[in-house]
Amino acid sequence: MVSRNKKSNDSTDKGVRERLLDSAEGLFCEYGFDGASIRDIAASADCNIASVNYYFGGKEKLYQEVWRRHLMIMRDARIASINKVMSQNGGKPELEDLLRSFAESFVGSLVDEDKARCLNKLMAREWIDHHLPVNMFLNDIITPTLDAMHSALVKTCPGFDESKVLFIVLSIVGQLLHVLHVKVIFQQCEESSLPKFDLNQVIDHIVKFSIAGIRDYIEVKNE
Repeated sequence: MVSRNKKSNDSTDKGVRERLLDSAEGLFCEYGFDGASIRDIAASADCNIASVNYYFGGKEKLYQEVWRRHLMIMRDARIASINKVMSQNGGKPELEDLLRSFAESFVGSLVDEDKARCLNKLMAREWIDHHLPVNMFLNDIITPTLDAMHSALVKTCPGFDESKVLFIVLSIVGQLLHVLHVKVIFQQCEESSLPKFDLNQVIDHIVKFSIAGIRDYIEVKNE
């Protein structure tokens, strides 16, 4: 009987917590951190105000958890894609397979239009009015992903200058982000002469372009 009650309470707790996160995310997107009150968040989640403090310890912690839901999904997908490739061919995959898997996982976490729209709104508001801890992005997503990619690139390209790994990853990420932003701009325009984006073709181009740059750099270094 005790076990059954505990299971029921755990289920209820999870439901309340998720409702608060969903409601807070929508209100933070729409009105920003200062414009979304705890009262409004609790009312939208059909909870009492005390629930915010009970589950998150306050509005700022709730705001951080809203962000972490997005960041953890992106980080885990990217690291999982790297680990999957590195588990193939005895831990010595082709460079193209590594970059393609990383690019696909990177784009995949941002291609959902509803999620991307919400994340873009959160980013825009956070850019103007900072409320997140300074090192949150660095500690939660950038460093773990860079560490995984650093290890993978060094194993995939023996003799590669490890000090260049950061630049390689930033270059690939920069290309992918730029393409996604341009894709949104093109979609908002009615001009029929604008090209239509096929993300698979774009990823293929970025991967091959990046591989050529990496290999050329390695060859020049070894001459």
